[in-house]
Amino acid sequence: MKKKGLLIVLSGPSGSGKGTICKRFLEKNEAVSLSVSATTRKPREGEEHGVHYFFKTKDEFVEMIEKNHLLEYVHVFDNYYGTPKDYVLKEIELGRDVILEIEIEGAAKVKEAYADAVLVFVLPPSIEELKRRIQGRGTESMEQIEDRLGRSLKEIGCITNYSYFIVNEDVDVAVRELEAIMTAEKDNTRRYLCEIRKEFGL
Repeated sequence: MKKKGLLIVLSGPSGSGKGTICKRFLEKNEAVSLSVSATTRKPREGEEHGVHYFFKTKDEFVEMIEKNHLLEYVHVFDNYYGTPKDYVLKEIELGRDVILEIEIEGAAKVKEAYADAVLVFVLPPSIEELKRRIQGRGTESMEQIEDRLGRSLKEIGCITNYSYFIVNEDVDVAVRELEAIMTAEKDNTRRYLCEIRKEFGL
């Protein structure tokens, strides 16, 4: 019985370290693909089409929206960013796992578009550590820090929309927990019930 790939969506507030976890996870799991986003911004030096981004004109991106070719998208600073549906679904059908590091609003849209997506929320170990990480950047005023902390706490309130959570106190431990989640989901009866019944004539 052939198993489809998984779509893992990794989210968390600013200061949770989700980007670090994703990077380390991909270094250890080379068979997992990082979802390549589409954007209307111009390529930067060294960026390649189809590797770092799918670079699109504004008209091309709007057409993707109108034709429902995106799992989610946002409009930021006069540019569009989004997750192409065809790329992700093709990888999954080929049995390849895909990970998507994305903001909470985008994660909800992905779940609406693809119900089998596995949503994983990254938490800091404590509110004190969250404050320390945000302050540790050293580039923001106290007002900006308090604003960022308030937004982070509001985002943590969305954790009820996620199937799993990881507490990021140690990055290596967090990566192992993410790997364990993927292993469990690959053997989830609910995910393969139809195939099992068909295979064994149940």
